This record gives sequence, structure tokens and C-alpha cells, in this order.
Amino acid sequence: MPEVESPPSPAPVATKEPAARPLPVLAVWVRDLLVSLAISAFIIIFLYQPVKVEGTSMMPGLEDQERIFVNKFVYRWEPIQRGDIVVFRYPRDTSKSYIKRVIGIAGDHIRIDNGQVYVNGEALDEDYVPSDYADARSYGEIVVPQKSFFVLGDHRTMSNDSRDFGPVNERYIYGKAVFGYWPMEKLGRLR
Repeated sequence: MPEVESPPSPAPVATKEPAARPLPVLAVWVRDLLVSLAISAFIIIFLYQPVKVEGTSMMPGLEDQERIFVNKFVYRWEPIQRGDIVVFRYPRDTSKSYIKRVIGIAGDHIRIDNGQVYVNGEALDEDYVPSDYADARSYGEIVVPQKSFFVLGDHRTMSNDSRDFGPVNERYIYGKAVFGYWPMEKLGRLR
């Protein structure tokens, strides 16, 4: 009898495991939104805080209603220096915050004679204070106490500053103004 070849057996069919069901689009958006909010909260709480300038004491550099970022972490790594624009709790009412420029650090001898600021006997060159914003007031010499800073507003005739409430203790300072973001024409690093 002739041999009959049997037809080849069919190749085994690969069975697919059920695919993992992708998250619905809404769930992905919610997840991404929550992650974004968590990252934003971390940045705002620990690193950078958006702040609205209220008042004219820092004109022309910072104007009323301008929006800036304050770096709340920088002074953990570097000391506060002369020329820094700092944000601090007002010593007479800590529910309020002020923004001013550091003029003197601990141990400095500060004197103001007819509007000219002297630090350790040398006249301070203040190109950030235009003549229209200068003040002719004098202020007797003081020595800035330890862990304190002498601060002034750039708009000297409109500023409530260390000439009025004295040097600011470092415990009240909570950040350095670093970047303006609104209005757009003032976008950039603060100096």
C-alpha cells in the first residue's frame, strides 16, 4: 500500500495575553496635573515664591504691582550681601512683608549726610537711585548690630526703611528678590 502522507499539523497558535488596559485619557491628565501641582508646591514652599510688589519704595527698579520671584533658599548657602534686594517681615508688624536693598551688614558703620550714604567712612555709589528719587535727609552714624542688616528703599523720599525702624534682624529676612516676570517688559534678573 502506498504510503499517504498526512498533512502537516498546523503551527501552534500563539495566544495573546490580555493587554494591560491603558489608563483613560482623563485619568492620565489628572495624574499629570497632580504631579505638576506637587512639584509646583515644593518649588513655591521651599525654593521660589511669587510676590507682588506693593508700594513705590523701590522705584524705579521695582514698581507698584510688579510681580517678582523671591528665592527663599539662597541664604542657606550664601550670606546676605550689600546690594541684595531682600524680602523680610516688617519688624513692627510681622504680618506685613517689606522689600528693600541691603546697604550695611553686621559691624558696618552707616551714616547718611544730606542724602549721601557712607559705609565705613566711604561714600556709597548708588547708581540705582536716580537724582529724582534721592532724599536730602541725614541720619546719624550707627554700627549695624550682629546678625542684622541696614536696609533702604531705592526711592528714598517714599521709603519706610532702617532710617525709621532701625536695622533688620536676619531672622526676619526670608528671601532674596531675584527675577521680575510681570509686566513682560520688565522680565529679567533684578539688580
